[in-house]
Amino acid sequence: MKKHNFSAGPSILPQEVIKQAAAAVLNFNNSGLSLIEISHRSAPFVDVMDKARKLVLELMGLENKGYSAIFLQGGASLQFLMVPYNLLKVNGKATYLDTGTWASGAIKESKYVGTTEVLASSKDKGYNYIPKNFEIPTDADYFHCTSNNTIFGTQIKEFPVSPTLMVCDMSSDIFSRELDFSKFDLIYAGAQKNMGPAGTTLVVVKDEILGKSGRTIPSMLDYQIQIAKESMYNTPSVFAVYTSMLTLQWIKDMGGIAAIEKINNEKARILYAEIDSNPNFIGFAAKEDRSFMNVTFNLADESKKERFDSLWKAAGIEGLKGHRSVGGYRASIYNALPLESVQVLVDVMKQL
Repeated sequence: MKKHNFSAGPSILPQEVIKQAAAAVLNFNNSGLSLIEISHRSAPFVDVMDKARKLVLELMGLENKGYSAIFLQGGASLQFLMVPYNLLKVNGKATYLDTGTWASGAIKESKYVGTTEVLASSKDKGYNYIPKNFEIPTDADYFHCTSNNTIFGTQIKEFPVSPTLMVCDMSSDIFSRELDFSKFDLIYAGAQKNMGPAGTTLVVVKDEILGKSGRTIPSMLDYQIQIAKESMYNTPSVFAVYTSMLTLQWIKDMGGIAAIEKINNEKARILYAEIDSNPNFIGFAAKEDRSFMNVTFNLADESKKERFDSLWKAAGIEGLKGHRSVGGYRASIYNALPLESVQVLVDVMKQL
């Protein structure tokens, strides 16, 4: 039976990417060796890393604009610490927008490094909206936001104009919609939500902003060292980088981010239309801030939970339960999830 994977991460990948990655694990480039047993210093894998980094900048429209793309480890959670280590000046100040669990985690780590100010928070309403009309101080070293909040299903639709460096955690909606990426000085994203398997993290950073914090940075946490070593200061996550490269090539072959965005918009439109028109369901996030990647909703009548759960499981749907901290339901409709799977979910919802 065909499975419809709505998991929030590690999440669905394109079928052709999985097939290519699986073949490479058995025999990489007809070398007679597995991808996961070759040297990361070998010419074939260096080519993979170079292509992956090039595809990132190409898809974002950042080629030849003074940006570097690097693949690191430690997940987006390590970036919570690396960002202030590299950008928060000694005796300086970092500013943050608190829109959920991951934003709160980033704020916590920044406070270990230096003065950290939360400009606005949506915690007062269970993180079901994106704060607006806050002011970013001109004396801040950087402003940090999370573009899409996986757990609560909210997404920034219009980014603020920042008078200082703009940093964004795009872990769960990277490459899903067109943005002027040049407005950001640093972007990071764990691969496992919309770009590849768990094990690698993408960082895209404007080179000129680095080396100005005035602090001594441990080598593993220093972006300049990681850039100089071309993502190979230590042994990279070979399989995760390779599979991310395949996914990036898949996005390019699909027509780039613009083409992917059209499909994503249609998936979100169909699913939110059913939530809003079906009296059995209530959307969690404020309508103007709804995520087009993670659709969160609840039952209007909890007594129907057993029946609804049996219906979607019988239809081959996986990963629909909401995050343990929130409950309800969450349909993650990432780039690789086909429109067909969304339609199956909608048909199940109509049966309730």
